[in-house]
Amino acid sequence: EVKLVESGGGLVQPGWSLRLSCEVSGFTFDDYAMNWVRQAPGKGLEWISGISWNGDVSYYAESMKGRFTISRDIRSNLLFLQMNNLKPEDTGVYYCNFARVGGINYWGKGTWVNVSS
Repeated sequence: EVKLVESGGGLVQPGWSLRLSCEVSGFTFDDYAMNWVRQAPGKGLEWISGISWNGDVSYYAESMKGRFTISRDIRSNLLFLQMNNLKPEDTGVYYCNFARVGGINYWGKGTWVNVSS
């Protein structure tokens, strides 16, 4: 059974940092590129960042460049998102995600990030 479990969210003030983790199981982690996706309150899903199967290449949405860093630890089956200089507009539920050939997407249950003073 494929499982993705996000953690590390919480309530922080603007300008603070958080490190999100996604622990995966039930599939060969380094066979797949991985993504972080978020959903702000009342809005749709927004892709944030992606990383190649071996971690050599990473991609970011424009508004996250320079603030967020995606990484993965293949031996530990962990995906990370380091988020610095958080802003109120970063508030939302953060999900890790991957897609298999054929378009089947897998998601965790998400971790809530609330950036508020």
